[in-house]
Amino acid sequence: MDRDIKISIRNLYKIFGPTPDVALAYVRRGMGKAELLEKQNHVLGLEDINVDIHEGEITVIMGLSGSGKSTLIRHLNRLIEPTAGKIELDGKNVLDFNEDQLRKLRREQMSMVFQKFALLPHKTVLENAGMALLVRGYSVEEFEGEAKKWLARVGLEGNEYQYPHQLSGGMQQRVGIARALASNSPIMLMDEAFSALDPLIRSDMQDLLLELQDELKKTVVFITHDLDESLKLADHLVILKDGHIVQQGEPQEILMHPNDPYITDFISDINRARVLRVRSVMTKTTTPPTDCAGDISDRDNLESVIAMSNGDTDLTYRVMKKGNQVGVLEMKELVKALVPLDASEGDARSRY
Repeated sequence: MDRDIKISIRNLYKIFGPTPDVALAYVRRGMGKAELLEKQNHVLGLEDINVDIHEGEITVIMGLSGSGKSTLIRHLNRLIEPTAGKIELDGKNVLDFNEDQLRKLRREQMSMVFQKFALLPHKTVLENAGMALLVRGYSVEEFEGEAKKWLARVGLEGNEYQYPHQLSGGMQQRVGIARALASNSPIMLMDEAFSALDPLIRSDMQDLLLELQDELKKTVVFITHDLDESLKLADHLVILKDGHIVQQGEPQEILMHPNDPYITDFISDINRARVLRVRSVMTKTTTPPTDCAGDISDRDNLESVIAMSNGDTDLTYRVMKKGNQVGVLEMKELVKALVPLDASEGDARSRY
């Protein structure tokens, strides 16, 4: 996977209120969100955010309501202006862009998929899917082939000439994804894109996104409040609380080694067998086990391995990735991984 940094966010602050620069001085001296609101009547949206978003990966920004996640994503294309900080895209500071550069950024480099679909009701599905190309000056005839290609890719072939009100919620969101893909933008911003969908449809949309990502390798920034969704989609997970980052990193690592009581509480009720992957608990080695019960993938979840083993804790599996051995998994180690660590243990273990 390409690890080049596509977007770099450094020392980003956002404070809402009449004199944000004055309030910023208080925040930098240690004043928190609640105190800032009470004493200075300003709202702390983001506090000293530092994140590297890597090309070709899905970066998930997760947090509860009011954590600052939607505020953060809207800084990337400058729908919101920061109070302080820097946002670099391919090494260029987005905050220095003029109106023409910003317009080009939003039209050609960053597409956006919204929670509420944001389809134009008087336009057909085809016209909605090609909207990004329409605003660039292409006619319907010119973008029809490209729009139809992506509509078919998201499972909407044959629906091109219907209108949004004739589609289900899941189908409307597929139009939104097709619109983002038809723009050919290298970056997709997805703000709670699946939150309004029913659970089964939501799961299907997550699978669709992962399938498309395997093929297209877009740089995706995905906003959600749902931990299960975060763990399923993220290559890199950033967890926000009250405008600041509590923990960030590879999601399996965060699940295994939470470094804060807030994270520990957040993951306490999660089904670890369903979300933990073999790669997180295996022993890395290319030496085959002497008594091998079979081959498993490094991407398999632990639940599937437990089912395969029929609960036999004496078994050992060879772990494979793209046809090559990358590790060994002993069922005894798998069982240990199902017991959550407390925050202090997680912090201690993360140092080694």
